[in-house]
Amino acid sequence: MLRFVLNVLWFVLGGFVMGLGWWLAGLVAAITIVGLPWARACFVIGNFSFWPFGQEAISRRELTGRNDFGTGPLGLVGNVIWFLLAGWWLAIGHLSSALACFVTIIGIPFGIQHVKLALIALAPIGLQVVPTGTRPRLPE
Repeated sequence: MLRFVLNVLWFVLGGFVMGLGWWLAGLVAAITIVGLPWARACFVIGNFSFWPFGQEAISRRELTGRNDFGTGPLGLVGNVIWFLLAGWWLAIGHLSSALACFVTIIGIPFGIQHVKLALIALAPIGLQVVPTGTRPRLPE
């Protein structure tokens, strides 16, 4: 129930705007055709940006235990291109929203979530959004 309340408050108090920012970046990437790999990541993280509580973004390498296109050298190149063209804009938006949230005590959890999303905005390729608590445990 708490997760639902936090997500509704988040959506109404700024999550909607940042989610639309991600979707806009996804539309621009999709229109260029060359940007289709980034467009998919934008739409997934845009949905995550609409309803972040109860979910987390983790590396697919950590999730699956193996490399793929997004977690290897091509993913690094993709993240560098993403950062130069769109990532820093979205990160600035999330950091600005975080500063506004940190003004009030009740906004601190929202500000922390914006900081997490700002870090994701810098390098989203190779990440997967999963429900909180599904992170694989290290063998003992």
